[in-house]
Amino acid sequence: MRGDLKQQYAMLSIAEKLIAINVIVYLVSLILVNLFRLPSITVWFQLPENLGDFILQPWSLVTYSFFHSGFGHIFWNMLMLYFFGRTFLNLFDPKKFLNVYFLGVIAGGLLFMLGYNTLPALINENGVLIGASAGVTAILIFVCAYLPNQTVRLLIVDIKLWHLGVVIVALDLLRLSSGQNVGGMLSHLGGAALGFLYAKQLLKGNDIGAGFGKFMDSVANMFNREKKAPMKTVYRNTAPRKTTATTTTTIDRKKVDKQRKIDAILDKISKSGYESLSKEEKDFLFIAGKED
Repeated sequence: MRGDLKQQYAMLSIAEKLIAINVIVYLVSLILVNLFRLPSITVWFQLPENLGDFILQPWSLVTYSFFHSGFGHIFWNMLMLYFFGRTFLNLFDPKKFLNVYFLGVIAGGLLFMLGYNTLPALINENGVLIGASAGVTAILIFVCAYLPNQTVRLLIVDIKLWHLGVVIVALDLLRLSSGQNVGGMLSHLGGAALGFLYAKQLLKGNDIGAGFGKFMDSVANMFNREKKAPMKTVYRNTAPRKTTATTTTTIDRKKVDKQRKIDAILDKISKSGYESLSKEEKDFLFIAGKED
């Protein structure tokens, strides 16, 4: 049973894995509070507005995104993450998805704290931040900015993605000005700004999340150090070195050719939109994203 679950989890896309983790955290929190009558663990992971409290739990700048206040909160966040995550992963690899998502989470958290410590209406207010909205908004706005002329169907209306992005940001600004969930709206806008900037810079050939990605890789490597393998008999390979070199060269050439094709397709998208791609090109991008 455990093996089946691990296998099913491994087959999920990175967006689906994030959704699964968020749902599990939400259910565990409910069970601990409602069935075992334990204090909520959210307090250790939510992002406080007070800088002094934040210094005592700096991890909360990321962990706040895994906790939600109710079913509606997590449902809509995960629904948006699922649909826009699929579009994102048809274009880019899982690593870039995580870069945009977690940089959006961080940007949203920083704008939340900045607002509560600088805006006159919020300076004397207390607040905490939870929810994946900043990361989800970063992914959503990234897709809208990278494929602005791509159309999506909302109920019975076809709308371009850049129109959708403008509507979403405008609604957040409207709720912010009306005083509704000010902290949450600030985090949305922080994530939106990050997603927009990331997409526009990537269209120019600049990956602003590359450094963050390397940092995350180094952190992951700290926890994934392989144990020393037991001693075993090793047999020397007497095959000519030329064969190995030839094989390596062939593999490298295939990787280069694949990357060139991906770059050409992405360039076509940036100039003419996603809909300009042929079915073969769309299928190639989808398969390439899964392989990465």
